[in-house]
Amino acid sequence: MAAAAAGCGGGGGYCELRDVRVELDLSKVVGGGDGGEGFAVCFWLYLSSSARPSSVILHQMEGGGGGRVPFLALGEGSKLVLFPLLGFHREAPTPGCSYPWTGITNLAEVNECPLDNWFHVGCEVTEHIMRLHIDGNLVAEAHLCLLYNKPGNQNDLKQINLLGSEDKLEGYVYNMELSSMLGTIQQQYAENPPFKLSIDYSCCDGIEEGDDGIWNIVGGKASCRRNFILEVVLVDAFGEAVKDREIAASLVYADNGALVEKSRDDSEPPLLISCDGLEYPAVSRPLPIIRGRALFKLKISQLSSKCDNKLFRIYFSTLDMKRYPFLEAYSKPIRCISRNRTNRQLGSVKRIGSSLVDEIQSTNNIEGVGHNGKSNGRLQTHDPSSVVCFHPSKFSKIEGDVHKVASENKQARKMMLDKGVQDVMGSDSTASDFDSMDAGSSWSGSDGDEVESFSDAEIFRYCLDSTYERLKFLRSAAPSVNEDDLVKLANQVSLYSGCAHHRNQILMSKQLLQEGADTWNLISKNNEHALWSSAVNEIKAKFMDIVHPSNRGLSEQDFEVLRGIAGCGDDIGRDEFDKLWSWLYPVAAALSKDKINKLWDCTTHRWIEGLITLEEAENALRSSRELVKRQGTFVLRFPTTRSWPHPDAGSLVVTYVGSDNSIHHKLLSLDVSDARSGNLEDLLLKEPELSQLSRVDRLPTSMQS
Repeated sequence: MAAAAAGCGGGGGYCELRDVRVELDLSKVVGGGDGGEGFAVCFWLYLSSSARPSSVILHQMEGGGGGRVPFLALGEGSKLVLFPLLGFHREAPTPGCSYPWTGITNLAEVNECPLDNWFHVGCEVTEHIMRLHIDGNLVAEAHLCLLYNKPGNQNDLKQINLLGSEDKLEGYVYNMELSSMLGTIQQQYAENPPFKLSIDYSCCDGIEEGDDGIWNIVGGKASCRRNFILEVVLVDAFGEAVKDREIAASLVYADNGALVEKSRDDSEPPLLISCDGLEYPAVSRPLPIIRGRALFKLKISQLSSKCDNKLFRIYFSTLDMKRYPFLEAYSKPIRCISRNRTNRQLGSVKRIGSSLVDEIQSTNNIEGVGHNGKSNGRLQTHDPSSVVCFHPSKFSKIEGDVHKVASENKQARKMMLDKGVQDVMGSDSTASDFDSMDAGSSWSGSDGDEVESFSDAEIFRYCLDSTYERLKFLRSAAPSVNEDDLVKLANQVSLYSGCAHHRNQILMSKQLLQEGADTWNLISKNNEHALWSSAVNEIKAKFMDIVHPSNRGLSEQDFEVLRGIAGCGDDIGRDEFDKLWSWLYPVAAALSKDKINKLWDCTTHRWIEGLITLEEAENALRSSRELVKRQGTFVLRFPTTRSWPHPDAGSLVVTYVGSDNSIHHKLLSLDVSDARSGNLEDLLLKEPELSQLSRVDRLPTSMQS
């Protein structure tokens, strides 16, 4: 039996549903007599969210013309419905049949058809049987009667065309294939899946969302606008990362999708992207997809108030590919605003006595804090715009109502730190009232009887600001202040924010930055970039030094995850290393704790998988593409989207199969005081939602290092 020809808008790639045309020569299908002869048509299908029950996806029509009848449609509850073949089966629908197609023989999928997502459809047709496959699985089968039973009537069989819907149904087809080989649908499903672009909203930063769901982002002129971070994901239908693609970002109007143009009086493009500390027009700097992800650091220079108060969106699209909705992604509506403040006079310095410092030290374990960092003439950050140079001789005379200090050098240092922190935290003339700081309050580098503290404004600002702004603040402040000041800041932030985990991130900042700088110097040898292959050994050695004592290091698979977090290729730069280090150091610090260290070190029955992505964890909990393993099966991992100084950095997440037979993710607190060292069940069962977890099933062998 020869196979008939299939058409899909000019090839086997992506095409719109209305362009689908498949020609079937039924005279070449009959002949076996046992139901074994037939054909299979399979394809990937993407239906928009506007699809409604009664929508016909594929019509069938005789080759010589005539009325159209449904072949594949959406029925009640958005379930997929397959109809017998026209001119071939006695049960085939007749022209004029209409929704809900009652009394007409059909095959119906038992589950709701997914919208705005790819799924695979396979249809097998023989003389007496039709089968419907979804995502490679047989979901429905019907026994039918051949219209012409006598062999002499075989020539009466006509050509049938399958045509895409001409209705308003928005849909797309990928890789449509017509085959005379039955039983190949599972194989065709597993090969060459389509792509989908989306935004990972769990990785957003620097964004305030209002009660109306609209994002408020500070933009405008250079001295005011702030970075915000969006991460886009390009994966195939199986959740596997797509390679060798680039993603571009642009600013569009939320109401019509039109590109926001640069106004005549603006010298800057409306959307900027930050790369290696420099700003570029976003449309001119597409980012490569690395391990299925691209991290965008963006700024908006165009204000909504200058555009008739219209809302914006960030539009992401793939390069070198035709525009399709599944290869595009839009952010939530954005209102770009500018914040103003009035300058405030210097106030008096707040101090705490040495007795209170002693009390703080006695009640808090200063873990993660290294030796005092001293400033040698500048506040150092990795953003060139954040470097603040100073000359102590210029501050030999300071006027104002401040307390006397022990020396002019101390006063000079205090004033320098005031300026540095205000610069880092956004003290420009367009910042908001709560963004401004009490400039008379600063940090102390002295070791005298009194220790200067952070002002309340600075502490509240840290509590309210984004992770990115906290990172810039700590990078500038932590190396230049002593441990007592960090303890004070950590305790106050923990108190005011109601989150004790902020404290850990602040306390580890000095040592994190120092060891990160030392490691980078070993890797780079004072160069701007280094080979990834040469960086691996130094990173591995430093990790083992922090986690000590441990016999388990980082595997080749672990380094692939780290490479994805850094976003680097064959070489690595300082900014990329800092991203890697900000994630890895809190993880290593957590693994150095006794009750976690023993679990990490156990490799005979591995308790903590550790460095795996969310997608890898979910795939490990599936027996197939759709079916999950038994309830209570779980995997322990560190979330790859949480980096210092995020309060969840270094925390463990349990990914598990719940009682509803779906996969859940639960953040575990590592501060359970009575969890016995080495006893994972005690740690898990402290979480009410996880009280029914059973013994863990191990990952497949392919996931093991």
